[in-house]
Amino acid sequence: MFTGIVEGTGRVKGIIHGTGSIKLSIECAGILPDLKLGDSIAVNGICLTVSDLGKDWFTADVMPETMRKTNLSKLKLWEKVNLERALKLSDRLGGHIVSGHIDGTGRIIDKRNEDNAVWITIEAPQAILKYVVQKGSIALDGTSLTIAYVDENSFKVSLIPLTRGVTTLGAKNVGDTINIECDVIGKYIEKLIMVHFNEMTGGGKDISMDFLKEHGYV
Repeated sequence: MFTGIVEGTGRVKGIIHGTGSIKLSIECAGILPDLKLGDSIAVNGICLTVSDLGKDWFTADVMPETMRKTNLSKLKLWEKVNLERALKLSDRLGGHIVSGHIDGTGRIIDKRNEDNAVWITIEAPQAILKYVVQKGSIALDGTSLTIAYVDENSFKVSLIPLTRGVTTLGAKNVGDTINIECDVIGKYIEKLIMVHFNEMTGGGKDISMDFLKEHGYV
């Protein structure tokens, strides 16, 4: 479990390709002192397991499903990545609850400055946008952010100088692919509602306004 408060960045020092997987080595000094074999660490928001480590690096195995769902397949040697160690129960929850399980990717379609802020617009599929709520939380490449705008095709976030300085988001450009993890609360609510709906209807009806009125939802 993570918070989306990025602790620092590392650099990709090695990529060993399998048939559909990779072994990823990350060079990073700042967050290694208490890291151990088997620990979870978020790399660009993706929960990975430390399989080997040294004085200033660690290695993680990335399976094919993760490669399909994230932007790790686009990583290049010495590219910067966001890093966050797993949450301790004694830590402050400064961001929001982040699992490190990516829902999918989006594409940056606009980037512009406004005083001390940088606005980023991200185009995303409907499977992701249905969980995106204005003023709600979202994790982009593992960074906890507030959604400032959403429409039928995209959403916007605004980055303060600190976020741009301590994460990789400030260096992202139009056309770049970004990992997206939606707020888990919305997904649980959807699941519970659909289970309840299927129990009431036997799975044979679609949700309509008449159905919602009949059962007291509107």
